[in-house]
Amino acid sequence: MSTSPAPTPPTAARKPHERRHHGDVVLDHYEWLREKESPEVIAHLEAENAYADERMRHLDPLRDRIVEEIRSRTQETDMGIPVRDGGWWYYGRTIAGQQYGLQCRVPAAPIDPANPLDPAVWTPPPPLDDPAQPREGEQLVLDANVEAEGHDFFSMGSFDVSDDGTMLLFGADTLGDERYTLRIRDLATGEQLADEIPGTAAGAFFDPSGRYVFYSTVDESWRPDTVWRHEVGTPTEDDVSVFHEPDDGYWVGAGRSRSKRWLVIEASSSITSEARVLDAADPTGEFTVVWPREHGVEYDLDHAVISGEDRWLITHNREAPDFTVVSVPVDAPLSTPETLIPHEPGRRVEGVDAYAAFLTLDYRREGLPRTAIARLDGAQLDSTVDPHRSLAEQLHWDELVVPVHGGPDALASVGTRGNPEWHQPTLRIGWVSFIEPTTVGQLDVATGAITVLKRQPVLGDFATEEYEERRDWARADDGTLVPISLVWKRGLVPALDVDSAAGSSRAEVSVEPAPVLLYGYGSYEASMDPGFSIPRLSLLDRGVVFAIAHVRGGGELGRAWYEQGKTTSKTNTFTDFVACARHLVDTGVTVPERLVAEGGSAGGLLMGAVANLAGDLFAGILADVPFVDPLTSILMPELPLTVIEWDEWGNPLDDPEVYAYMKAYSPYENVHLQRYPRILAVTSLNDTRVLYVEPAKWVARLREVGADALLRCEMEAGHGGVSGRYAAWTQRAIELAWMLDVLGLASPEEQSKPGPG
Repeated sequence: MSTSPAPTPPTAARKPHERRHHGDVVLDHYEWLREKESPEVIAHLEAENAYADERMRHLDPLRDRIVEEIRSRTQETDMGIPVRDGGWWYYGRTIAGQQYGLQCRVPAAPIDPANPLDPAVWTPPPPLDDPAQPREGEQLVLDANVEAEGHDFFSMGSFDVSDDGTMLLFGADTLGDERYTLRIRDLATGEQLADEIPGTAAGAFFDPSGRYVFYSTVDESWRPDTVWRHEVGTPTEDDVSVFHEPDDGYWVGAGRSRSKRWLVIEASSSITSEARVLDAADPTGEFTVVWPREHGVEYDLDHAVISGEDRWLITHNREAPDFTVVSVPVDAPLSTPETLIPHEPGRRVEGVDAYAAFLTLDYRREGLPRTAIARLDGAQLDSTVDPHRSLAEQLHWDELVVPVHGGPDALASVGTRGNPEWHQPTLRIGWVSFIEPTTVGQLDVATGAITVLKRQPVLGDFATEEYEERRDWARADDGTLVPISLVWKRGLVPALDVDSAAGSSRAEVSVEPAPVLLYGYGSYEASMDPGFSIPRLSLLDRGVVFAIAHVRGGGELGRAWYEQGKTTSKTNTFTDFVACARHLVDTGVTVPERLVAEGGSAGGLLMGAVANLAGDLFAGILADVPFVDPLTSILMPELPLTVIEWDEWGNPLDDPEVYAYMKAYSPYENVHLQRYPRILAVTSLNDTRVLYVEPAKWVARLREVGADALLRCEMEAGHGGVSGRYAAWTQRAIELAWMLDVLGLASPEEQSKPGPG
């Protein structure tokens, strides 16, 4: 019986390229892969794709089965909960077989000035019996399927309707490079206006009159650096630059305050920010600075009306590492501020939103996102505030208590969502955990009553009660305790079921180690919060434990947690992840041959570093759009976003110590002869955040030392991967099938099991 020979991996040509910095000379043989337009580079990437496809061809049935599992659990024809904005209820609909959603609206009942808080006008229309059919009176605002026709990739970067509801502004990217072409449509006639503005950043919007559009553009390194004003119906060459940021360490963005009374431009680096504002009634006026930038001080603001006075509510970190909230008069922003939320170490304040009758506060408690609300008895803030007492004394913050499965101690995320109206008497809120799908409710601010509006449907025989979650703690090399979130299906993971059973201990029962997927990120103060995933069920239902290592560099435990995992403390991120993996092994949850790691973007850097540090701890590593050649990139200020990144990683161009530190952990530069786990690197040709060349070079270098490494490069995609829900399902199914193969769970017998439901 003959068998086909194993496919041969592509071999990238070695072409010496010399890099010289601080007296150090590095010979890089794969830097030539940076030439994106080179036919030789494209041919190499296509050869990598062909090799990866051939190596994973035996997993095609499993991939198809996982896609079917995702599909069978997903309510493909569905609709979102309508959100009131002005005189309309806006919502999205999805239809089975269509890659993208439809944005729709129906007229809302007028608000009676004599009874503006009438619950009837703030209660969304009921769900449709058949979301595939339009609601009575429905207007189709935008069908992304139509806009995407003829394109392999489609993504929206701007979506705004004028205040009078007559005009739509939207921006589309059809390459994946996050550069959007703006267009304007008359919603009454469906006519597309002649206005077309290519090359914009995300986040364009109308002024209150609908006469002007504000948008941002980027410089040669793709840094958003200029905000423009465009008058609808005029040539784009007449557009006016209203703000330009010359410092290439800052990026800019613009928007409107929640009250819609102010236009706001923000210029920010990773550690410093500055806001400019303009009365929205005067869109051609001059923007003025609220607080001048001060190195190391970050702030953002929202507009409130208190005792009839316009005030800024400013969330900042001046002498308050975990942030505080203060109030200052709009016409005197540099006056002595009044503290509304005092600084409390370990409680990371993330922002405050003002409404006409209440305030909401987003913050982190015990590593989890939480929301509090300050209720006042009257309909307006200025009717309830005692001018003889400070506002801080009169605000009573109540944490939102939602009916999440598992009670107050559940690993759950709670927050507000979809609340555009300044005068609304209700608050749309949402909650989700690892084992409970997203639930959206409506809070009656006056009474505190919560009405559940929708729970994310999961079809088939899914039941939250069949799954378990818990928090573990690993001890890092320096003694720091690092949290780990664990999720599994009861009855399939004896190593964890024993611990969860009352009166049991693992020492009393012999159990088999479980297959585990350990996920990590650990950069930019981004928190890996509890969330629900239908594709993840395809792992959990096969007995795989999903775990998140909440390593330093993230924001789960406050600003200090972030600071201890950036610049010249960055290696804490990597050693924390290794400590979490060792903890899972040492406590008997798993063994190295049943442990797979995953991370993307900056989390892909983590994956590359971990592969070098402790490759023998893992059976496989999935690195998605991985930042694995960081030193080369950060040394090139002409690359997209490089200079902005110096606050996060340090500046190796000017600082030899930073250069040496980054060189010591750079995954690409530290590949060495050892036992590496199986590696799958996934990237996108048009990604502008982490260029495809980084994983391409990394895989070529890994092959030099005998590593089993695969590279998949999407030729029509961006940093977030492919577009369209079915394409995204397939992409994720490929990754999950590869993981299951690494874990020994991709047997033909497993593939032939019947589907869920």
